[in-house]
Amino acid sequence: MARDRASRLAPVVDMAQRAERAAAVQLARAQSQLTQAEVKLGELERYRSDYQQQWLQSGRQGVSGQWLMNYQRFLSQLEQAISQQAQALAWHQGAVDKARLQWQERYARLEGLRKLVQRYRDEARLAEDKREQKQLDELAQRLASVPPL
Repeated sequence: MARDRASRLAPVVDMAQRAERAAAVQLARAQSQLTQAEVKLGELERYRSDYQQQWLQSGRQGVSGQWLMNYQRFLSQLEQAISQQAQALAWHQGAVDKARLQWQERYARLEGLRKLVQRYRDEARLAEDKREQKQLDELAQRLASVPPL
């Protein structure tokens, strides 16, 4: 009976396993996108730093008002791009957190089902062992009650 319960749960375990795998794939995808966003933000910040260094070097040599206005306009646009990328990074971090939570929930469900199936199998094995022991005891009693020849 317990073995029947375990075998009836097999499709449920399979479904839970597929759901856990899908959640793991989604988590990996979200982590990859987060990494890409981090790299892009780092590139933008390095570009800003390089551009500021270039300005310092050019500033020592003297610059025109027009050059300074262009520099400030470009730097403002660069700061805006960095800010937007930082927001995108935060969004991707949230997506990773959500995907991780979903994967953890699905993994926990799968593990719970696996433990339940194992418990059913253990119960079936124990019941089978008891049945065999009872048969052996009955056989031993019958043999003991038979007069010797």
